[in-house]
Amino acid sequence: MSDVILADFLTIDLPAMLAGSLAALGCALVGNFLILRRQALIGDAISHVVLPGIVLAFIVTGTIAALPMMLGALAAAVVAVGLIELIRHLGRLETGAAMGVVFTTMFAGGVLMLERSAGRGAHLDVQHALYGSLEALLWLGPTDWASLLRPEVLAELPDEIVMLAAVTGSIIATVVLFYKELKISTFDAALADALGYPSKWIGVGLVLATGITAVAAFQAVGSILVIAMFICPPATARMLTDNLARQIWLSGGIAVLAGVLGYLLAAFAPQLFGTVGSLNAAGMIAVVAGLMQTLAMLFAPRYGAVAQSGFVGSLKRSKT
Repeated sequence: MSDVILADFLTIDLPAMLAGSLAALGCALVGNFLILRRQALIGDAISHVVLPGIVLAFIVTGTIAALPMMLGALAAAVVAVGLIELIRHLGRLETGAAMGVVFTTMFAGGVLMLERSAGRGAHLDVQHALYGSLEALLWLGPTDWASLLRPEVLAELPDEIVMLAAVTGSIIATVVLFYKELKISTFDAALADALGYPSKWIGVGLVLATGITAVAAFQAVGSILVIAMFICPPATARMLTDNLARQIWLSGGIAVLAGVLGYLLAAFAPQLFGTVGSLNAAGMIAVVAGLMQTLAMLFAPRYGAVAQSGFVGSLKRSKT
């Protein structure tokens, strides 16, 4: 690889792969517990609900800094909870229907706010809300692999990657430190309460972690990838093992693999077929994660459709 090609790769492609992989990893780690608690769509819901809060925070502050975004997203989540309860009681709807009304309406409202606000000039528009802006991330400074560790080069790392690294690192630390509490409360809430681990507050903390992760990933990768990463990697890992610790490790590896492979396919696969340009990176990462889930559903050793159909067992018996 020539020096020019390597410098272009480190400046353009590496930051996008880092952002996509970090976002996928953080979402996947939280998603393991959401799936086991049968709350997988909370990630979907939060990614829709936070949009108007994020846009409003930008309109008020004029900045896309992390703290105002987090506060705006938190305010939107609180409003969403209140609206769900109000609609459920006044409209006499069941909780799922009320949630559907609120989440879709708030997301649509956020899209309209984006279109009518000055957010377009700050890389905050409808396209970025849905698909993210991985391709726009540039890391100015690195010229070769050794230069990546220089302080002056690290100082030029895009803010989105720094925020994603901090949030993902915090998620990893939380899972490691509170693994026992999360495990017990996920599989047996009554036992967790009896042992002094408040399952209710652990659940609230998990939802809070979901919201923080979604907001951190939102600007870089958009709502589509956030939704996919909360569900696909942990669901794929769940098909491959019954051990929670192994599932967490597998989901993390699957998420990072989807982030790297998805970006490479989006950036370079069209050129292999003689097409000029590239595909949307966040969308391709989500597609790769979905394909991995499909393969696991078909060919997982124990829970895959092929194994469940008895085809493998009958094939082995026929050979013997």
